[in-house]
Amino acid sequence: MKRLWSPWRSQYIESFIRKKDNDECIFCNAVNENIDDDKCLKVYEGKLCYVMLNLYPYNSGHLMVIPHRHISSFNQLTSDEMNEVMQIVKLSLKALDYTMQPHGYNFGANLGKAAGAGIDEHIHFHIVPRWNGDTNFIPVLGEVKVISQDLLQTKKNLIDAFNKIINKKNE
Repeated sequence: MKRLWSPWRSQYIESFIRKKDNDECIFCNAVNENIDDDKCLKVYEGKLCYVMLNLYPYNSGHLMVIPHRHISSFNQLTSDEMNEVMQIVKLSLKALDYTMQPHGYNFGANLGKAAGAGIDEHIHFHIVPRWNGDTNFIPVLGEVKVISQDLLQTKKNLIDAFNKIINKKNE
């Protein structure tokens, strides 16, 4: 088996997790942020969890579904939280289909630092839109990831899509 090494990845993860002098959780702080604020990356608010864009996306439209409660283990999720996470994942996939028409998705969670979790103290689930041919060697050779859409434009498009889907469901 051949391996491609990306040692900058660990530096990247460590650089944004938390400031060493600040023990606040960025996901807990985001719970109370206003979706309409341009500094906030939330695109949808549920009863028990919310959806936000990843500030360091693997691809355009990279979303995270995050429980409001500060828990680190999958086993700590209540049945209600787990059900809402799955319902919101389904809704998020519809919103991404509507706005970005990806060819597929990566969906899952990195549970623990050893599994690659950049923020392991607060469980969250990733939804990464994928397109045929979107993987290449630019990130490996050039240490650059090309994100083709502005984060705030993606946010606006997704909020509009979530609202259209919810309004259509309520009609």
